[in-house]
Amino acid sequence: MLRYLLCSATIIVLMVCGCDAPPSDVTATSNKTLAFQSIQDIQLAFEQGELTAVDLVEDLLAYAKTHEPSLNAVIAFNPLAITQAKQLDSLREAGTILGPLHGIPVYLKDNIETADGIPTTAGARVFATSNPARDAFITAQLRKAGAIILGKSNLSEWANFHSNFSSSGHSGVGGQTKNPYDITRSPCGSSAGSGVVVAAGYAPLAIGTETNGSIVCPSHANGIVGIKPTVGLLSRTGIVPISESQDTPGPMARSVADAAAALTVLQGADPTDAYTAAAEEYTNRDYSASLSKKGSLKGKRIGLHTAPLGNHFRVDSLVRQTVRKLEAAGATVIEIEELATRSPSGKTFDVLLYEFKDGVNKYLQSFPNPPFDSLGGIIKAVTESELDMASFDHELLRMANAKGSLEDDEYQEALRDIKLIFGKEGIDRVVALHSLDGIIAPTGGPAWKIDLTNGDNFSLGSSTPAAVSGYPNITVPMGMIDGLPVGLSFFGPAYSEPALISLASAWEDLRGPFARPKMDH
Repeated sequence: MLRYLLCSATIIVLMVCGCDAPPSDVTATSNKTLAFQSIQDIQLAFEQGELTAVDLVEDLLAYAKTHEPSLNAVIAFNPLAITQAKQLDSLREAGTILGPLHGIPVYLKDNIETADGIPTTAGARVFATSNPARDAFITAQLRKAGAIILGKSNLSEWANFHSNFSSSGHSGVGGQTKNPYDITRSPCGSSAGSGVVVAAGYAPLAIGTETNGSIVCPSHANGIVGIKPTVGLLSRTGIVPISESQDTPGPMARSVADAAAALTVLQGADPTDAYTAAAEEYTNRDYSASLSKKGSLKGKRIGLHTAPLGNHFRVDSLVRQTVRKLEAAGATVIEIEELATRSPSGKTFDVLLYEFKDGVNKYLQSFPNPPFDSLGGIIKAVTESELDMASFDHELLRMANAKGSLEDDEYQEALRDIKLIFGKEGIDRVVALHSLDGIIAPTGGPAWKIDLTNGDNFSLGSSTPAAVSGYPNITVPMGMIDGLPVGLSFFGPAYSEPALISLASAWEDLRGPFARPKMDH
């Protein structure tokens, strides 16, 4: 029963997980499991009466139990998942369908709140019993559409904003998440568990969050699709924050179609998140309608951001093969060496430090009975813990706490400058100059070996321009290098999700089926 649990889980997580073990007569075998089904296939089976939500949830929980000891992707399973599945089955029988995700299981990164009695830990031991007992705005959006929250996925602690170095997918609460393609390799982060649960077949959908690379990198490393939307398109209310100007949740799925369906559901204006006001006119779009049609690459103009190239010759070779395929399908690909015309000179990091302090303090104030009074209280608890300080210095927490308020001139100037550099003077300028439909770049290199002693070993990345500008970025599997996935990123100006989804799905069709992990561990 407790094999669901991660070795370093706290007592409260043990209690939550233990309550939700599948019945002993439910087994998950390679020829019987419902893992790896798409949202469309599941919904068709529901409609034809061949499957119930209860059957699906029980099967997927049993399947996860089989593989979780090797992958460490889940911090807590939802004790109410089967009860909720029964309720949704009853509604379907009565002729009521809540929405396009009715009966679809989903995992939430464990910095996203849920009212199901599961703590929201951000992977930090000091938050291990932090239970606001409320749904984040996007959790409520999922429920309105009929989704079932299966549990909370592991993440890089504090969404990887805590120490001078860290190991992606490692948290004090959840331990180290492993890549299902090779369990000695990193799953990347910080939405590591969300990437793994989808890649490994635990569910067709998970929700991650990104400040800079935290959706696209784990999606790339685990061979799935991740959409990092324009900041403000999706609410951040009820999510443990890093940066109000860069944070966003986003869907992670095994296909562009499934991710687009989820993005449609997740969008929405939220009066408690001021950034959604600017996006309100864009929050009623059906992203499934943007999926590519046959021949849709003809006449498209795509920029190739070449700055990430030259770091890994086999990634470069894969990119060149991809470009040839895009051109053969009728697209014009234009090489662009630099997106930014000048350097931000460390201002991006300063902005994160200021916003992390402000965001965490405001998040704590949103609790009826906060676990800490401020970021300073969190730092005191962390630094007094030998266990917390054993491997990581948590220096970023202290650096953030030393900053002033968001009214400081240093912060205001830095924020204006970096938005200009990567936005109007960067992506916007290049897209307008070359009349582009979108920009592509390799998302990263093959996953590196997990190393808790020396930390992560990133070889390349392309997430920063879209992350800092707050613009959308979609990663889709591009190919494999020695059995490890490598992703292709599609990014562009604010609110260009429909154009990017069209390009990304066209590439997905052109590429053809992508190899799943063997799941024999």
